[in-house]
Amino acid sequence: MILFLNDRPFYIIHPTELEEADTPHYDHIVDLRLSKFKAADFRGHVLLLNATSALTVQVVERLDQHPEDLLSVTIVGKNKKEIEAKVKGQFKVIKAAGGVVLKNNQWLLMFRRKKWDLPKGKLDRGESSRTAAVREIEEETGVKAKVKGKICTTWHTYTLQNSRILKRTKWYVLECQNDTTMKPQAEEDIERLEWLAYPDVQKVLVNSFSSIRYVADRLHRMQGNLK
Repeated sequence: MILFLNDRPFYIIHPTELEEADTPHYDHIVDLRLSKFKAADFRGHVLLLNATSALTVQVVERLDQHPEDLLSVTIVGKNKKEIEAKVKGQFKVIKAAGGVVLKNNQWLLMFRRKKWDLPKGKLDRGESSRTAAVREIEEETGVKAKVKGKICTTWHTYTLQNSRILKRTKWYVLECQNDTTMKPQAEEDIERLEWLAYPDVQKVLVNSFSSIRYVADRLHRMQGNLK
Protein backbone atom coordinates (compact mmCIF):
# COMPACT_ATOMS: atom_id res chain seq x y z
CA MET A 1 0.00 0.00 0.00
CA ILE A 2 1.23 3.50 -0.82
CA LEU A 3 -0.10 6.65 0.81
CA PHE A 4 0.91 10.24 0.22
CA LEU A 5 1.09 11.97 3.58
CA ASN A 6 1.67 15.68 3.11
CA ASP A 7 2.63 14.77 -0.48
CA ARG A 8 5.38 12.37 0.67
CA PRO A 9 5.28 8.70 -0.35
CA PHE A 10 4.51 6.47 2.65
CA TYR A 11 4.75 2.74 1.92
CA ILE A 12 3.38 -0.04 4.13
CA ILE A 13 4.79 -3.45 3.21
CA HIS A 14 5.18 -6.97 4.60
CA PRO A 15 8.74 -8.23 5.26
CA THR A 16 8.41 -10.64 2.32
CA GLU A 17 7.95 -7.63 0.00
CA LEU A 18 11.28 -6.07 0.99
CA GLU A 19 14.00 -6.83 -1.52
CA GLU A 20 17.59 -6.93 -0.23
CA ALA A 21 18.72 -5.17 -3.42
CA ASP A 22 16.53 -2.17 -2.52
CA THR A 23 18.09 -1.44 0.86
CA PRO A 24 21.06 0.63 -0.45
CA HIS A 25 18.52 3.17 -1.73
CA TYR A 26 17.57 4.17 1.83
CA ASP A 27 19.35 6.95 3.69
CA HIS A 28 18.27 5.76 7.15
CA ILE A 29 17.34 2.24 8.26
CA VAL A 30 15.94 1.85 11.78
CA ASP A 31 14.98 -1.42 13.47
CA LEU A 32 12.18 -0.35 15.79
CA ARG A 33 12.79 -3.39 18.01
CA LEU A 34 16.25 -2.10 18.80
CA SER A 35 15.87 1.67 18.94
CA LYS A 36 13.34 4.48 18.83
CA PHE A 37 13.07 6.66 15.76
CA LYS A 38 14.45 10.15 16.24
CA ALA A 39 13.90 13.45 14.47
CA ALA A 40 17.35 13.08 12.91
CA ASP A 41 16.19 9.87 11.20
CA PHE A 42 13.51 11.72 9.22
CA ARG A 43 15.73 12.80 6.36
CA GLY A 44 15.92 11.45 2.83
CA HIS A 45 14.44 7.99 2.23
CA VAL A 46 13.69 6.20 5.51
CA LEU A 47 13.15 2.46 6.12
CA LEU A 48 11.56 1.41 9.42
CA LEU A 49 11.77 -2.30 10.23
CA ASN A 50 9.62 -4.37 12.64
CA ALA A 51 6.89 -1.74 12.88
CA THR A 52 3.70 -2.18 14.90
CA SER A 53 0.41 -0.39 14.34
CA ALA A 54 0.98 1.79 17.44
CA LEU A 55 4.46 2.82 16.33
CA THR A 56 3.20 3.54 12.82
CA VAL A 57 0.62 5.97 14.22
CA GLN A 58 3.46 7.79 16.00
CA VAL A 59 5.32 8.03 12.70
CA VAL A 60 2.22 9.45 10.99
CA GLU A 61 1.90 12.06 13.74
CA ARG A 62 5.55 12.98 13.24
CA LEU A 63 4.90 13.48 9.53
CA ASP A 64 2.20 16.03 10.40
CA GLN A 65 5.08 18.27 11.46
CA HIS A 66 6.18 18.47 7.80
CA PRO A 67 9.88 17.55 8.17
CA GLU A 68 11.46 19.41 5.26
CA ASP A 69 14.27 16.97 4.47
CA LEU A 70 12.10 13.85 4.40
CA LEU A 71 11.55 12.30 0.95
CA SER A 72 9.77 9.00 1.72
CA VAL A 73 9.03 6.49 4.48
CA THR A 74 8.73 2.72 4.12
CA ILE A 75 7.12 0.88 7.02
CA VAL A 76 7.84 -2.87 7.26
CA GLY A 77 5.61 -4.92 9.56
CA LYS A 78 4.32 -8.47 9.80
CA ASN A 79 0.80 -7.24 10.63
CA LYS A 80 0.50 -5.24 7.42
CA LYS A 81 -3.31 -5.22 7.28
CA GLU A 82 -3.58 -4.19 10.92
CA ILE A 83 -1.10 -1.36 10.35
CA GLU A 84 -3.02 -0.15 7.27
CA ALA A 85 -6.31 -0.19 9.18
CA LYS A 86 -4.78 1.72 12.09
CA VAL A 87 -3.41 4.41 9.80
CA LYS A 88 -6.72 4.80 7.97
CA GLY A 89 -8.45 5.09 11.33
CA GLN A 90 -6.59 8.34 12.02
CA PHE A 91 -8.44 10.05 9.17
CA LYS A 92 -11.86 10.55 7.67
CA VAL A 93 -11.80 8.45 4.49
CA ILE A 94 -13.33 9.87 1.30
CA LYS A 95 -13.67 7.76 -1.85
CA ALA A 96 -12.94 9.26 -5.26
CA ALA A 97 -12.17 8.25 -8.83
CA GLY A 98 -10.43 9.80 -11.81
CA GLY A 99 -8.32 9.02 -14.78
CA VAL A 100 -6.10 9.70 -17.74
CA VAL A 101 -7.95 10.21 -21.03
CA LEU A 102 -5.98 9.29 -24.14
CA LYS A 103 -6.45 10.58 -27.68
CA ASN A 104 -3.96 9.88 -30.49
CA ASN A 105 -1.26 8.99 -27.91
CA GLN A 106 -1.82 12.26 -26.08
CA TRP A 107 -2.89 12.65 -22.45
CA LEU A 108 -5.53 15.07 -21.18
CA LEU A 109 -4.20 17.24 -18.35
CA MET A 110 -5.68 20.22 -16.59
CA PHE A 111 -4.14 23.26 -14.93
CA ARG A 112 -5.85 23.91 -11.60
CA ARG A 113 -4.90 26.16 -8.70
CA LYS A 114 -1.44 26.79 -10.15
CA LYS A 115 -0.61 23.08 -10.58
CA TRP A 116 -1.03 20.46 -13.28
CA ASP A 117 -3.50 17.78 -12.35
CA LEU A 118 -5.73 14.95 -13.57
CA PRO A 119 -9.53 15.05 -13.44
CA LYS A 120 -11.01 13.27 -10.45
CA GLY A 121 -13.76 13.66 -7.87
CA LYS A 122 -15.76 12.10 -5.05
CA LEU A 123 -18.14 9.22 -5.65
CA ASP A 124 -21.86 9.91 -5.39
CA ARG A 125 -23.85 7.67 -3.06
CA GLY A 126 -24.15 4.18 -4.55
CA GLU A 127 -21.94 5.09 -7.53
CA SER A 128 -19.20 2.77 -8.78
CA SER A 129 -15.65 4.07 -9.19
CA ARG A 130 -15.69 3.50 -12.96
CA THR A 131 -18.93 5.44 -13.36
CA ALA A 132 -17.65 8.24 -11.16
CA ALA A 133 -14.42 8.53 -13.17
CA VAL A 134 -16.35 8.96 -16.44
CA ARG A 135 -18.78 11.43 -14.86
CA GLU A 136 -16.09 13.54 -13.15
CA ILE A 137 -14.01 13.73 -16.32
CA GLU A 138 -16.98 14.96 -18.32
CA GLU A 139 -17.99 17.46 -15.62
CA GLU A 140 -14.50 18.90 -15.20
CA THR A 141 -13.37 18.85 -18.83
CA GLY A 142 -16.43 18.40 -21.05
CA VAL A 143 -14.76 15.34 -22.60
CA LYS A 144 -16.74 12.13 -23.05
CA ALA A 145 -14.59 9.06 -22.46
CA LYS A 146 -14.78 5.30 -22.08
CA VAL A 147 -12.91 3.29 -19.44
CA LYS A 148 -10.32 0.91 -20.90
CA GLY A 149 -8.69 -0.36 -17.71
CA LYS A 150 -7.51 0.41 -14.19
CA ILE A 151 -4.17 2.07 -13.49
CA CYS A 152 -3.85 2.01 -9.69
CA THR A 153 -5.27 3.24 -6.40
CA THR A 154 -3.75 6.11 -4.44
CA TRP A 155 -4.35 7.43 -0.93
CA HIS A 156 -3.44 11.02 -0.07
CA THR A 157 -4.04 13.26 2.92
CA TYR A 158 -5.16 16.84 3.35
CA THR A 159 -6.94 18.99 5.91
CA LEU A 160 -10.45 20.35 5.37
CA GLN A 161 -12.19 22.49 7.99
CA ASN A 162 -9.85 21.16 10.70
CA SER A 163 -10.62 17.55 9.73
CA ARG A 164 -7.87 15.16 8.65
CA ILE A 165 -8.93 13.64 5.33
CA LEU A 166 -7.56 10.53 3.63
CA LYS A 167 -8.80 10.37 0.05
CA ARG A 168 -8.81 7.02 -1.71
CA THR A 169 -8.77 7.52 -5.47
CA LYS A 170 -9.13 4.74 -8.02
CA TRP A 171 -7.47 5.73 -11.29
CA TYR A 172 -8.40 4.51 -14.77
CA VAL A 173 -7.10 4.88 -18.29
CA LEU A 174 -9.84 6.02 -20.68
CA GLU A 175 -10.27 6.47 -24.41
CA CYS A 176 -11.61 9.78 -25.67
CA GLN A 177 -15.00 9.40 -27.35
CA ASN A 178 -15.78 13.06 -28.03
CA ASP A 179 -13.92 16.25 -27.09
CA THR A 180 -15.86 18.74 -29.23
CA THR A 181 -17.35 20.29 -26.09
CA MET A 182 -14.06 20.34 -24.16
CA LYS A 183 -14.05 23.21 -21.68
CA PRO A 184 -12.44 23.66 -18.23
CA GLN A 185 -14.92 23.72 -15.34
CA ALA A 186 -14.48 27.20 -13.88
CA GLU A 187 -16.47 26.28 -10.74
CA GLU A 188 -13.65 23.87 -9.84
CA ASP A 189 -10.96 26.50 -10.48
CA ILE A 190 -9.74 24.72 -13.61
CA GLU A 191 -7.99 27.32 -15.75
CA ARG A 192 -7.14 25.34 -18.88
CA LEU A 193 -6.95 21.90 -20.49
CA GLU A 194 -4.19 20.48 -22.67
CA TRP A 195 -3.64 17.39 -24.81
CA LEU A 196 0.03 16.49 -24.30
CA ALA A 197 2.38 13.78 -25.54
CA TYR A 198 4.10 11.86 -22.72
CA PRO A 199 7.46 13.72 -22.92
CA ASP A 200 5.56 16.97 -22.36
CA VAL A 201 3.48 15.34 -19.62
CA GLN A 202 6.71 14.59 -17.77
CA LYS A 203 7.84 18.20 -18.13
CA VAL A 204 4.67 19.85 -16.85
CA LEU A 205 4.17 17.37 -13.99
CA VAL A 206 7.29 18.79 -12.38
CA ASN A 207 4.72 21.31 -11.15
CA SER A 208 2.25 18.82 -9.70
CA PHE A 209 1.78 16.44 -6.78
CA SER A 210 3.74 13.28 -5.98
CA SER A 211 0.55 11.21 -6.18
CA ILE A 212 -0.20 12.51 -9.70
CA ARG A 213 3.35 11.80 -10.85
CA TYR A 214 2.97 8.29 -9.40
CA VAL A 215 -0.20 7.69 -11.46
CA ALA A 216 1.48 8.98 -14.62
CA ASP A 217 4.50 6.75 -14.06
CA ARG A 218 2.32 3.68 -13.48
CA LEU A 219 0.39 4.28 -16.71
CA HIS A 220 3.58 4.89 -18.69
CA ARG A 221 5.00 1.60 -17.40
CA MET A 222 1.76 -0.18 -18.33
CA GLN A 223 1.97 1.21 -21.86
CA GLY A 224 5.59 0.10 -22.12
CA ASN A 225 4.68 -3.46 -21.12
CA LEU A 226 2.04 -3.60 -23.87
CA LYS A 227 4.54 -2.85 -26.62
